Amino acid sequence: MTRIELDGLVKEFDSLTAIDGVSLTIEDGEFLVLVGPSGCGKSTLMRTIAGLETPTEGDVVLDGTAVTDWEPKDRNVAMVFQNYALYPHMTARRNMTFGMNSVGSFTDEEIDRRVEETADILDIADLLDRKPAELSGGEKQRVAMGRALLRDPDVFLLDEPLSNLDAKLRDQMRAELQQLHKEIGTTTVYVTHDQTEAMTLGQRVAVMNDGEIQQVDSPQTLYDFPNTQFAAEFVGSPAMNVVPVLVEHAGDRWFATHEQFRVPLPSGEGLAERQFAMGVRPEDLHVVGESQHESAHIDGTVKVTEPQGDALLVHCRVGNDTLRVLTDSRASYEIGDSIGVNVDDRRVHLFDPDDGRTVYHSEGQQARTEAILE
Repeated sequence: MTRIELDGLVKEFDSLTAIDGVSLTIEDGEFLVLVGPSGCGKSTLMRTIAGLETPTEGDVVLDGTAVTDWEPKDRNVAMVFQNYALYPHMTARRNMTFGMNSVGSFTDEEIDRRVEETADILDIADLLDRKPAELSGGEKQRVAMGRALLRDPDVFLLDEPLSNLDAKLRDQMRAELQQLHKEIGTTTVYVTHDQTEAMTLGQRVAVMNDGEIQQVDSPQTLYDFPNTQFAAEFVGSPAMNVVPVLVEHAGDRWFATHEQFRVPLPSGEGLAERQFAMGVRPEDLHVVGESQHESAHIDGTVKVTEPQGDALLVHCRVGNDTLRVLTDSRASYEIGDSIGVNVDDRRVHLFDPDDGRTVYHSEGQQARTEAILE
């Protein structure tokens, strides 16, 4: 296993900065997921670890040794690409073994043994004599992973490997990837734009945007206590609601005031009376019964409903903004209905509207209190 250290990485393509000063440590045997929107620099960062891109500045360090100038073949790093990259005229076996002697000296017997062991792990032993045209998408993905595993790499890199699969197969492959990592324990970096994959696979998740790392945390910490508005809105489905509010102090209470509602805050620690962006997740908004409508925090109008199976997602118009509310799957609302909504004030987040940093988590944890604006 190998520890990966990225120290101040910058990668520029003419006037475009794809990676902007990234420093990150990935521990021995860790499964780290890089997640972010298309074009944020996550694949470029992975290719830089592999040696397929040379950084403009900074260093890639593997187990204490700077490998920034090393060729890819000298890093003992294996990569699985989004498009599988299988040779159509070769069998699965030949695709897996092709080029093995370029990364080491192996006897035919050793190669055969490794193929059989890897095929057993990936459950593709009966597919080894088939060509790619005879394989399904999931089977092609297993062969591509087998090719990488066969080399017994120090680092395993996966670049959106499940994006070409259907939803059911993606779910199955996610579970298999977790089990595979548990068995082999190789340090793994996984790139995706799918936050569901990130949350279910990663021991830690690094959120990227515009070439920068916004936050690196465990999935649950990232979900509950995002460091930035971008991380808060990107992670979670349905996405977090974010609306402008004025934070005010009245009597001994603090309130987040919108043009159409007022929500009490459990604490005013570190707050100032000024404009913020308030974030609250759809599951932390609750539709009240008719008898409680008058006393609800928010009076809204149903705009759209989306059945989710286990819940109903209601798009609720509140002034010039729309709030997404998760409620009982068997509730029935018509477009234009008036509904009352309460906010779980323990789950309110406040973001600096100027730079998007998280300023306040109402659940007893304030972020960046030292940086509260004057």
